[in-house]
Amino acid sequence: MYRLLTLLQDGRFHSGRELGEALGISRSAVWKHLQRIQADAALNLYKVPGRGYRLAEPLSLLNHEALAPQLEQIGWSLHLYDSIDSTNAQALRLLQIVPPPFLVLAEAQSAGRGRRGRSWVSPFGQNLYCSLAIKVQGGASQLSGMSLVVGLAVMQVLHQVGISQAGVKWPNDVYVDGRKIAGILLELTGDPADVCHVIIGIGINVNMIEAAGIDQLWTSVKEHAGMVDRNELLLTLAATLRQNLERHAQVGFAAMKGEWESNHVWQGLKCTLSTGSQDCSGTVLGVDDQGGLRMMIDGGVRSFSGGELSLRLDQ
Repeated sequence: MYRLLTLLQDGRFHSGRELGEALGISRSAVWKHLQRIQADAALNLYKVPGRGYRLAEPLSLLNHEALAPQLEQIGWSLHLYDSIDSTNAQALRLLQIVPPPFLVLAEAQSAGRGRRGRSWVSPFGQNLYCSLAIKVQGGASQLSGMSLVVGLAVMQVLHQVGISQAGVKWPNDVYVDGRKIAGILLELTGDPADVCHVIIGIGINVNMIEAAGIDQLWTSVKEHAGMVDRNELLLTLAATLRQNLERHAQVGFAAMKGEWESNHVWQGLKCTLSTGSQDCSGTVLGVDDQGGLRMMIDGGVRSFSGGELSLRLDQ
């Protein structure tokens, strides 16, 4: 399937004879493979007599041969899949047999997930779904603010492709003009007070222009900067993420707090924080040195941290 999609990813018409000769199969076999692509990858395909076949929209497929050597240069091994349940879940499984750091990447996810048990819509060949597994030593100080640092890296990458209005939203989202463009999910295994492994899951809406099942306002890179090569975007993300993580390990989140706050899209705004048991409304002041949210509530300053918290903007 991947070889056939590689031929079709330019979005142009290709005859059945041309495709068959390139793949060494019959025209009828080409048609069977195309039907499978439509079913398995949920891609729209046009068939026009006398012209052949083309995808409704061009694709930018991920290329293992292009990506793996570049990632190896920064010390990351690559595990690329056509489709998987969740890159985070696969990274956790691979930790049993593969030494970190390594990157799990997929063209599609069947059970992608975000924070608080939410699903992450993951159509084939449209976006970036990746998880980096790393080893962390030194206890809680090395973990404080890590998700915020990852958010900064994603934001910086979006700035590099021309989306200057991209900003971070506590604790792990990246927004553009009030709509979500990326999300981050960190999962830990081991002892957070000593030695542990962290799975850094990142989802970025890249070339997606329509999707069903998303329960919030969203946008994509394509909407703001046109279609981009996902391989180039992934390599830019890898380099930027590595730099941010190294800086975080060296100086801690406190030294990066000012940069994060200056790019917080809800800084100084009135918001409501859901803690599970209650809602707290107030003004967002920023974050503390550990990455916890600071809010002015009923005349007093309070800090909040935890994986089950949710922040929403007051209307």
